[in-house]
Amino acid sequence: MSRCPTKQQRRGAWAAALLLLAISACLPGEAALSNQARNTPPGERPRARDLGLTIGVLPTGPRNSLTDVAGVRVGQTTLIRGNDLRTGVTAILPHGGNLFQEKVPAAIHVGNGFGKLMGSTQVNELGEIETPILLTSTLNVPRVADALLEWMLALPGNEEVRSINPVVGETNDGYLHDIRQRPLGTAEVFAALRGANGEAVEEGCVGAGTGTVAFGFKGGIGSASRVLPASLGGYTVGLLVQSNFGGVLTIDGVRVGEALDQYYLREAVRPAPTTPERSQASPGPASIQHSADGSVMIIIATDAPLDHHQLMRLARRAMLGLGRTGASATHGSGDYVIAFSTAPENRLRPGGPRLRSPRLLTQEGLSPLFQAVIEATEEAVINSLLRATSMTGHLGHHVEALPLDPLRRLLQAAGRLGQPPVNSR
Repeated sequence: MSRCPTKQQRRGAWAAALLLLAISACLPGEAALSNQARNTPPGERPRARDLGLTIGVLPTGPRNSLTDVAGVRVGQTTLIRGNDLRTGVTAILPHGGNLFQEKVPAAIHVGNGFGKLMGSTQVNELGEIETPILLTSTLNVPRVADALLEWMLALPGNEEVRSINPVVGETNDGYLHDIRQRPLGTAEVFAALRGANGEAVEEGCVGAGTGTVAFGFKGGIGSASRVLPASLGGYTVGLLVQSNFGGVLTIDGVRVGEALDQYYLREAVRPAPTTPERSQASPGPASIQHSADGSVMIIIATDAPLDHHQLMRLARRAMLGLGRTGASATHGSGDYVIAFSTAPENRLRPGGPRLRSPRLLTQEGLSPLFQAVIEATEEAVINSLLRATSMTGHLGHHVEALPLDPLRRLLQAAGRLGQPPVNSR
């Protein structure tokens, strides 16, 4: 039997509503979500190219995104609820078909193994991926993997399948998110998979990057791409990061973290000075303690015809790009790179002929792809920081976004900013 709410209950409801409105302000245009998940619209903060910042020498794809590799799709579910839930799922599909029936060559490189990446041993043993790649929060890995198994088993053509290797990676978002609640399940995973598309990847506080922290600032999802000149094959490399790690933030060679007085080991090497940049950034002690440990997931896609060994070589170069951003790969950081090739002629189909004749790029032809990976990794990390917005979450913890005005001044003074391109996104 229903009852009319008391005055105290009505006040509580109003307070909760106001709190939800405040939380939704963390993501421009994004309403706070309850159990119903949906894709998050892009925020208003700029990407690197919008600032006039050009990373590297190779041109980008039309979207400067992982999805510039033809056929690759990305879907994201963002979960923001109450004071404590700041998490999500990011799904990467190498192609739009049944991945178990059309596996893609793949490799996984472990930069530092303090993390949970389900499915990695089979990928490196067989050299192939047979499910979408899902990224999420640490303690949600098994639940997300279970939902992914349910998705794969239900696909037409998989009725007789008896073994599936789900690939699910994570970073720990437990500072802004009540990680012990483990709120993600079938509904959120299926929403990300169903919503996957080939449009530009949404970045910042979305999907698996909703509650992450990088270099003491708000981290998140970031993406970038590079296209080789026709004389080098014209291949595309697309890249996506889930940034949640630390070090001394460096952008295009400029030591931004030091200038903003927000970096790993700061308190050990010198006292905090009072600077105009510091006063505007105001990261605060809670943010500073998150400028070291963490994790990063890096996803590389390419249409170049490569095998497992070549993809492993490609994946290793992502750590060089990560180093350019000032990452420290500390003891508590899980740093993983997953690389795959979408070349249709090299897909692996169960029950096919015993002998295969894959078409492969020469080893010498890999070097330009190495450069593409390094540049795209650096830019994807920068985009994850630029697109993220300040956020308050679990236990009232607050993390500021990378401050734009001081950043512009620093980059301008260093001669790093050119004219922002037209339609740079």
